[in-house]
Amino acid sequence: MESQSLSVKRAQVEFHNFASLGEPERAFRIYAEENRRRGAIVQEDLKFIGSLSPFLEIGANAGHTSYMLANEFGADGYALDISADALRHGVALMDTWGLAKAPVRLAGDALNLPFRDGSLQFVITCQTLSQFLDLDAVFKEVSRVLAPGGTFLFCEEPIRRLLSLRLYRCPYYESMKGWERKLFDWGLLGYLVKDVIGADQEESFGIRQNHTMGLQDWRQLMQRHFADQKYHIFVTKRGWGERVVRDVAVQLDPYKSEWRAARLLGGTLAATCKKAGVAATGGFDLNRFEERLRCPDCGAGLERNVSALLCAACGYSAEDEGGVYNLIRSVERKQLYPGDRADTVDFSRPAHESALISGFHALEGSYGNKFRWIGGQAAARLTRHDQGPQKIRIRGHASRENMRIAVSANGQMLQTFELDRTGLFILEAELPKANEYVIEIAASPVWVAEGDGRDLTVSISMLRLVGI
Repeated sequence: MESQSLSVKRAQVEFHNFASLGEPERAFRIYAEENRRRGAIVQEDLKFIGSLSPFLEIGANAGHTSYMLANEFGADGYALDISADALRHGVALMDTWGLAKAPVRLAGDALNLPFRDGSLQFVITCQTLSQFLDLDAVFKEVSRVLAPGGTFLFCEEPIRRLLSLRLYRCPYYESMKGWERKLFDWGLLGYLVKDVIGADQEESFGIRQNHTMGLQDWRQLMQRHFADQKYHIFVTKRGWGERVVRDVAVQLDPYKSEWRAARLLGGTLAATCKKAGVAATGGFDLNRFEERLRCPDCGAGLERNVSALLCAACGYSAEDEGGVYNLIRSVERKQLYPGDRADTVDFSRPAHESALISGFHALEGSYGNKFRWIGGQAAARLTRHDQGPQKIRIRGHASRENMRIAVSANGQMLQTFELDRTGLFILEAELPKANEYVIEIAASPVWVAEGDGRDLTVSISMLRLVGI
């Protein structure tokens, strides 16, 4: 089983770049709430965990939990995410929260961690494991980089729910229809939906989700890779519809625990896993952080100069780009981080304007989340970079329900899409063979925002040619 395809990794890069600080005030609020929950688990398990330095956070996004470990727990370590742009937002976190310490920030792949064997004492990941189809591959890699006696903490991972008809995949609360919100507030929506509420957004971006793990599955996975574990179960209990079932399940459990309730209603799991062996007592010098790293291409050690990490064995190099080193395997880095190219119109990059033909309004948004509104019709030019069959990938946002979008290329109609919900969207359509494409987007209905005066339909943040 392939744990993550290149297309899924590309979707993660695009999604994290786009979502990391697109709404700064909301993002900071969510980050603070997450840190309170995660910090409480770390504090409760601190004796079991032992030393936190050096730590690694996998799937760090903007790195907010790594900053918490560094500033509230006095630990030193690394924040790793496949999105380099998301990590670069750590500067905004430090300014807004008045932080003094920062982790080393690395763009990297959880399936090929750029660390030497046994080089880390503590690894943490939150809301990340469910994005991998083969979890054994991730656990093996975590175990490889952990020192004997080291610990692995994962949290906010979904527990598969038994009591559900699994009729459809549901979006987050903000994009729900009125009847869905009522059922959600009453605690009844979970009995209808497939997977986790909100999974629809990641799936629409092309991020495949793994929500097949029940409590016993998680337990067996941990026991295959680690010598000891501690569990924290958080049962879903929204509204009366879930609270009643949860209370009855706890009363029927012979130990009055929430295990039975978690099997029935789902929820999330946090667990701290201990690797066999005796933990070392040596320190970690943050000023020589490169000594724990390894080349993602050949596995040799890395050296550091004033501006880059370098591999003397194979010539791999990673520049310091805004405080982030990109340590993704070379062949994938070229695909995930192509830079300014004629086959991509990324509104967060200045060069995109040369590809616009007509119909796009002024640039809006913040770093990582730049976008342009369109009216009834807009057009842009893309030029093929790779050989083979191609499709157009359009990323945008609909602020109104029941939008209709027709996509054409070089005058040929490709596909029409019906957007019945508000929120982020990804549209993809196969392209005829050509070296250059004029992509036309026709959207309806057109509306005018109060006090604005412009004809508006949807906003667009990226157009890209991708292989099939």
